Amino acid sequence: MKLKPITALELRRLFIDFFVEKHGHAEIPGASLIPENDPTVLFTTAGMHPLVPYLMGETHPSGVKLVDVQKCLRTDDIDEVGDPTHLTYFEMLGNWSLGDYFKKEAVEMSYEFMTSSREDGGLELPVSHLAVSCFEGDDDAPRDEDSAEVWRSLGIAEERIAFLDKKENWWGPAGQTGPCGADSEMFFWTGDLADGSEEPPAKFDPEDERWVEIWNDVFMQYYKNEDGTYRELEQKNVDTGMGFERVLCILNGVSTPFETDLFMDVVEAVRSLGGYDVGKAEPSEEQMLSERIICDHLRAATFLIGDRNGVTPSNTDQGYILRRLIRRAIRHGRKLGIEGEFARKLAGIFVNLYGETYPELIDSQEKIYEELAREEEQFGKTLEKGLRELSKRDEGEMLNGEFAFYMYETYGFPVEMTLEEVRKDKALAGKLDEEKFMKEFAAKEAEHQKKSRLGAEAKFSGGLADDSEAVTRLHTATHLLHQALRTVLGEHVQQKGSNITADRLRFDFTHEEKMTDEEKAEVEKLVNEQIEADLPVHCEEMSVGDAKKSGALGFFESKYGDVVKVYTVGRAGSSEAGGHFSKEICGGPHVERLGELGAFKIKKEESSSRGVRRIKGILG
Repeated sequence: MKLKPITALELRRLFIDFFVEKHGHAEIPGASLIPENDPTVLFTTAGMHPLVPYLMGETHPSGVKLVDVQKCLRTDDIDEVGDPTHLTYFEMLGNWSLGDYFKKEAVEMSYEFMTSSREDGGLELPVSHLAVSCFEGDDDAPRDEDSAEVWRSLGIAEERIAFLDKKENWWGPAGQTGPCGADSEMFFWTGDLADGSEEPPAKFDPEDERWVEIWNDVFMQYYKNEDGTYRELEQKNVDTGMGFERVLCILNGVSTPFETDLFMDVVEAVRSLGGYDVGKAEPSEEQMLSERIICDHLRAATFLIGDRNGVTPSNTDQGYILRRLIRRAIRHGRKLGIEGEFARKLAGIFVNLYGETYPELIDSQEKIYEELAREEEQFGKTLEKGLRELSKRDEGEMLNGEFAFYMYETYGFPVEMTLEEVRKDKALAGKLDEEKFMKEFAAKEAEHQKKSRLGAEAKFSGGLADDSEAVTRLHTATHLLHQALRTVLGEHVQQKGSNITADRLRFDFTHEEKMTDEEKAEVEKLVNEQIEADLPVHCEEMSVGDAKKSGALGFFESKYGDVVKVYTVGRAGSSEAGGHFSKEICGGPHVERLGELGAFKIKKEESSSRGVRRIKGILG
């Protein structure tokens, strides 16, 4: 059975139009890959992260029925990338109900989108190839017969409905606490994707990998408390997630995303750069693994650098992950025989491919290319330094996997390259126990990862709700800081990104020069004057055009919907700027009065990237 092929652009639009035109949802822009107000995660890993405040009851300016495409990034399985399924960067298609429709309507819409013809706005999947799972129930929540009954009424046979435990059919919370609930997952029988000849079995077996999950309807009915108990939410929500790349593969009859239009041009470019002629022979499994790692990692890097809260390579937090992705891609490029710089060339293909959907990549393309070229050059120097260091070492160290980890941790020198140097020396190669060597390396790496994980858990412990008060205070302070910088440095200052944990704010802004001590002191003074005056914070909803006419600042055009929230802070000791200190388009959260903030202090001012400065600040 052949399905109708589709392009990536067509699939995104098909999903959005179905919910907007047929079911009255409002299309909202996806959020940044870098969470702005969530201290619990380094990256946006799911579509629900940016919408937590609205799932908890805050009013969304676009209404109660929403649809979006969300960029996501997960690095838990980074070492698995290269197989047919794992990706670091991916997209999620989602529709949302914030206290409006619930299980019945959500399941019916999911079924309609999956089975309707393309002419009627659906995927045109055959019902004969579909199966679903529902929550089997436990002491925390009952068996989800409500969803199962809707599936039965739509024609899904009883033997195609499985009831599974909380591990399989329960979503959330994103942190240790927060909104969560039972879910109903949808599966498609892939059989033999090459020709679609194999018919699905009558009974659904969730353990059979040929049944591929394509969609997940989450019914956020509960809130998980700190003590592990659950309480029902007053506002019951629906959060769905459809794996964009996965569905694209199924509709086009291929087994990996690397065979779709998301990657094909980049794969071809990688092969060309490596001088590989596919016409003569198929690439080996090892070559294909390297190709996929290069493509996946550089796509993720392109989006991280080009994000409106863009990341640059560093040795901490998001910057560390970015550096690891870039350098891993470069190492695999060398394995394929690619000479010279290549990362920026491949990034250019991704920018062209995704630019229509994500215009921030077009706007940031020079920054993307510069950062990749700089990191590639720096990594080359790192490798040279590592080789010099290895030349000084004795036989015992060169044959020791623990020493190989020291080289990796201290110099960033890859273990594969240490092994290559050992193999080049015939005397050493004859004494090498490669299995023992790699076990020693893996043991030290596991020890290091355990320490890092414990540190991360301490840093990012708790859910968003645990730190909501601290985050809300610091987020409000970024508005005051933004306006104070514009007052002191000039109106060329524009926000380029922000990141907030429970302990500090980080604010990136356009400015060419390092701030003087006097300028920093003046900015602090301005912010604290407003706080000491205990000024009120007002919120209004209006169109983007009206917001701009009213004098509200807003520099992330692609992130706004038709209706936005405008937060206004009164002004201490002056009636300038229309009687307010700051007025900005924003999604929140904010305090009601500035007196709740406490004293503001700039802890550090530094360069973020060319023409962009970064301030880290705290509230006392």
